[in-house]
Amino acid sequence: MPAPAQPLLPLPPHKRLTFRILLMTLVGLGLTMTAIGYTLLLSWQLEGGGTVINEAGSLRMRAYELGLAMESGHERSDLQHHIERFGQILALVQSGQAGEPSFVPAAGPIHEQLLHVQDLWRQHMQVHARSVLEADEPALRRQALQHYLRELPDFVGEINLLVAYVEADLASKTTWLRLCQTALIFLALAASIAVLYLLYLWIVGPVRRLQAGIAGMSQNQPGVRVVVDSEDEFGQLAQAFNQMADHVQGVHRTLEERVAEKTARLREQNEEVGTLYEITDFLSGAHAIEALCDGFLKRIMQRMQADGGTVRILDERGNLYLTVHDGISDKIIDEERCLKIGDCLCGAATREGVILVRDFRELDTRQRYRCQEEGARSLGIFQILAREQAIGSFSLHFRQQRVIGGDERRLLETLGRHLGAAIENQRLIAREKEFAIAHERNLMAQGLHDSIAQGLNFLNLQVQMLEDSLARENLAEIREITPMLRTGVQENYEDVRELLLNFRSRLQDSNLESEMRKALAKLQRQTGLQGHITMSGDGPPLAPEQQLQVLFILQEALSNIRKHAQAGRVDIVVENGRDFCLTVRDDGHGFQPDQARAQGAEHVGLRIMQERAGRLGAQLDIDSRPGQGSCVTVRLPRQERLVA
Repeated sequence: MPAPAQPLLPLPPHKRLTFRILLMTLVGLGLTMTAIGYTLLLSWQLEGGGTVINEAGSLRMRAYELGLAMESGHERSDLQHHIERFGQILALVQSGQAGEPSFVPAAGPIHEQLLHVQDLWRQHMQVHARSVLEADEPALRRQALQHYLRELPDFVGEINLLVAYVEADLASKTTWLRLCQTALIFLALAASIAVLYLLYLWIVGPVRRLQAGIAGMSQNQPGVRVVVDSEDEFGQLAQAFNQMADHVQGVHRTLEERVAEKTARLREQNEEVGTLYEITDFLSGAHAIEALCDGFLKRIMQRMQADGGTVRILDERGNLYLTVHDGISDKIIDEERCLKIGDCLCGAATREGVILVRDFRELDTRQRYRCQEEGARSLGIFQILAREQAIGSFSLHFRQQRVIGGDERRLLETLGRHLGAAIENQRLIAREKEFAIAHERNLMAQGLHDSIAQGLNFLNLQVQMLEDSLARENLAEIREITPMLRTGVQENYEDVRELLLNFRSRLQDSNLESEMRKALAKLQRQTGLQGHITMSGDGPPLAPEQQLQVLFILQEALSNIRKHAQAGRVDIVVENGRDFCLTVRDDGHGFQPDQARAQGAEHVGLRIMQERAGRLGAQLDIDSRPGQGSCVTVRLPRQERLVA
């Protein structure tokens, strides 16, 4: 059996392939964004430099325009506008304006030259221009104009120098921009090559090695292994593949042994299932308790190859009775036919559970064991359980040392529960039969009391009157009493015959309608009254036991009509729909139901019908009025109906 493979531990984050790919992506993205940002900065600086050149070039033109305007004698407002506009443009050269960036370094020749131009404008050129603007005398204006024109070429030269500085700086930045763009191209090429190499190193190579290993396994080469050269997910996959290959190779080496082991295990399980099915099927049959135990013991002994066995049943007083046995000597049978729970191992098992003795020589030698004296070497005792209560035990005796394994133990425990359930079922069936017999006897006694006993009491009174008339030799009374005696005897005879026929009533082929028609036809023959049965509804037939109770109720109702109603017609209506309803109606002289219930013993027939309706789960209603006939209704609701 190959050793179990070691479980794969979770990888630390820095060794995961996803971490490497994410790090590579972040590094590449960082370099790319840095190069693009630097390129954008250079582009912004070039655009700002161009703005500086344009604005500085416009300063030269505006300086000459201001001088020409002063020579031409333009109005003061026009000159004032030129001066202010020149100052604004000079300020924009340094700071720029919205939508038009201006780039002037914070230090260096360009910054110093721009400050120098601004100083020349504020300290010389602007002063001369404002002197021309503010002078009232022509001589002073000419003098200021001459100073402005004399210094104008030098001022324009300084502006040209500023433009030259800016152009040189822009040329340098243009070169850097081209170098950066070229670097971006090479960086993209290098990144592509690096990504391809890393993908091959991290993913493609390990996948191809795994494919080669799988191909080797598919070609029945269990010795193939994959080189583990990384600690990432593919390294774990390679390690798992090697463990799988080791397991497969080990399985191949022990396959024949494992197949034989599994086959033997399946054979044992099949035998256990077959034994369980066979014994369960036997226990489910209708057998007496002794026959159940005997058949159970024989099958268990055959399955376990036991040399002897017993089944003992526990009574309510704690006595353990030997019910059946096999392979046991008469001496043990005589000595252990009835034992207390603590007298032997079989009794102890009913309290402690399963007792297994592998070898009696390992037990206390001071204790006497009768089965050991008979030659038993090993012993197994199991409980017989019914509703989780021990009702007995069964034992298996072995002359050779025998070890009962775990599977056999579970099987025997399960069979002990099945035997207990079968014994309990047989007891319940016996009790149910006893209860049914007692109930039927009770009904028979009530019927005899209602009819025969009262009739015999009437005959007893008539006989006493006859004896009195004979003593007085009163022939007239004798002639009057004799027909009454004959009539009473005939009525008692008919009552006895009717009771016998009712108690012997059984449904033929579960045909309730035909039996009901027979009962009505019998009443018509006895009394000559008219009768009719109406059947309606498409409900399913009642269960046989419910049909029989309904028939008994009908017979009792018809018997009461014959005895007491003095009716001329009987109508029977059966409605078999969702509910079952039986209605028996006559046109006799009727009675008061409350008074009949109060009289009790004189109307046992009503109580018998009520009891039978209660056994059905049905409702019995009696509607009667003196002079208006009677109506008996039995209603069985749908939830109380049994499946036929």
